[in-house]
Amino acid sequence: MAKKTQKRMPRRREEFTYRGYSIADLQQMALSELLPLMPARARRKFDRGLSREHEKLLADVRAGDENIRTHLRDMIIMPEMVGKTIAIHNGKEFQAVEIQPEAVFHYLGEFALTRRKVTHGSAGIGATRSSKYVPLK
Repeated sequence: MAKKTQKRMPRRREEFTYRGYSIADLQQMALSELLPLMPARARRKFDRGLSREHEKLLADVRAGDENIRTHLRDMIIMPEMVGKTIAIHNGKEFQAVEIQPEAVFHYLGEFALTRRKVTHGSAGIGATRSSKYVPLK
């Protein structure tokens, strides 16, 4: 009998680092230490202050809640969110997304796509002249 092979995600050869810091180091840092490492757009968002909803989402993540569902697609992914599963609304439903280390300082909305690939059906009767040659069944 042939051996069944399972597809696996490729293993990371080395530990993920962000600008020379490991995820464990980033999780230990205070927000004031993280700000210089952030991209400019994320830094500006935190400089201007987070809204009540964004603060509540961060509090839920820190509390260790299992079912976190959010509409906040514009929330910046912080290092403390790595490893958590967050359900992000895409306009129709909530998509569960496991936060990976590579997603740090990106937006939540980047990982719950709002548009799908268009799949067209076959042409109907009377659609074109050539459709009369399409079998009906």
